[in-house]
Amino acid sequence: SQMLAAPSRPRLHRIASSRLAYARRGILAPTGEGTAGTGTGGSQRRLMSKANASPAAAPAPAAPEHPAWFETYLRASSTVTNLFPLWTVLSAALALARPEAFAIMSTDKFTAALAVLMFSMGITMTVDDFRRVLGQPRPVAINFLCCYAVMPALGLLLGKMAGLDAGLVAGLVLVGSINGGQASNLCTYIAKGDVAMSVVMTTSTTIGCVFMTPLIAKAVLGAIVAVDAVGIAKSTVEVVLLPIALGVMLNATVPKLCRAVEPICPVIGVLATVLLVGASVAQCAGPILDAGLSLQLPVAALHLLGGLLGYHLCKALKFDETIARTTAIETAMKSSAFGFLLASSHFSDYIVRVPSAVSVVWMAVMGSSMAVFWRMVGLPPKPDSKAAEKRSLAD
Repeated sequence: SQMLAAPSRPRLHRIASSRLAYARRGILAPTGEGTAGTGTGGSQRRLMSKANASPAAAPAPAAPEHPAWFETYLRASSTVTNLFPLWTVLSAALALARPEAFAIMSTDKFTAALAVLMFSMGITMTVDDFRRVLGQPRPVAINFLCCYAVMPALGLLLGKMAGLDAGLVAGLVLVGSINGGQASNLCTYIAKGDVAMSVVMTTSTTIGCVFMTPLIAKAVLGAIVAVDAVGIAKSTVEVVLLPIALGVMLNATVPKLCRAVEPICPVIGVLATVLLVGASVAQCAGPILDAGLSLQLPVAALHLLGGLLGYHLCKALKFDETIARTTAIETAMKSSAFGFLLASSHFSDYIVRVPSAVSVVWMAVMGSSMAVFWRMVGLPPKPDSKAAEKRSLAD
C-alpha cells in the first residue's frame, strides 16, 4: 500500500523543479523523474534526439554525374579560360603582323561581337543581382572616382616621370580620362567578382564620359573634346543594356536551360574578346609599332597600377573581396579604342593618339591577367563562415 501511495508534496516539488530545469535545457526528463514510471521516457528521448538531429549529420545527396564528354569539355573550357592572357597577346601579335587578317571585323560585326559578349554575361545574372547592386551605391561611386580622378592623375604623373613628349603625355592623360571597357565584365566573371556590379560600373562610366572626358581634356590638356552624347547613349543601349536585359529575361524564363549553357559562357566571352582585341589593334597597328619601349612601360604601368589602387582602396574602405576585384578590373580596363577615336578627331598632333593605340594591347593583357590570377587563387572564406566552422568544431 505504501508503494502505491501518491508521492509526498516535497517529492512532487522536486519532480516539478527537475522537469522545469530539463525543459529549459530543451530535453525531456528521464523516466525515473516521472510519477507513473510508464517506461516511455527512453523512446521519447530517442524520438527527440532524432528530431533534433543536425541536418549536417545527414548524408549529403550525391552530386549528379555528368557524361564523360561533358567532364572533358569542362576541363578544356577551364584550360582555355586560364590561358586568356595568352590568347590576347597572340591576337594582338597577329593584328600587328597582319592587320588584314581582321578586315572581316566591320563595324557591324564588331558591335555584334560586343553584344554577344554582354549576352553571355546576362544569362548568368538575375533581376535580384541588380536590385542588390543598386542598393550599394558606394562601390559604383568609388569606381567613378577611380575612373575620372585617379586614372587621369596617374597618367599625367607617369608621363612626366618617363620624360615623354607633351603630345604623348596628353595621350596618356586621355587614356585615363575615358570610360571603362566592356571586356571588363567578362574579366570580372572569370575573376569571380560581382558581374552585376561590373555592368553597373561600366554603364555609369560610359554615361559619365559624355561630360567628364571633355571636362578633363579642357582642364588638364587645354583642348575642347566634343563627344557625341546621343551616339554614346545609343551604343550603350545597343551594346550593353539590351543584350544583358535579354540574357536576364532568358534566365528568369528558362533557368534550367541557362544553367545548362552557363559553362559555355566563359569560352564564348574569351573568343569574342580575342576577336575584339585583334580588330582594335589592327585599326591602329602602325602607331603601336612606331611606339618605343619608353612608351610601352608607362602605358602598361597605368593599367596595372590603376587596378592595384582600385583594389586596395576598396580594401581600405572595408569592402569584401568580390567588390575589390570588380573595382580593380573596372579601373584597369579602359575603352582604349574610343580614346584612339577621340585623339584622332580632336587633337592636331598625331602622337596624341599613339598612347591609346598602345593601350588597346596593355589594357586587355592586364585585365585578363588579373582575371586569371584571381580565378586560380579563388575567393577567401567569409568571416561568418569561419566563425560558424569554429562553433561547429567546438560543439
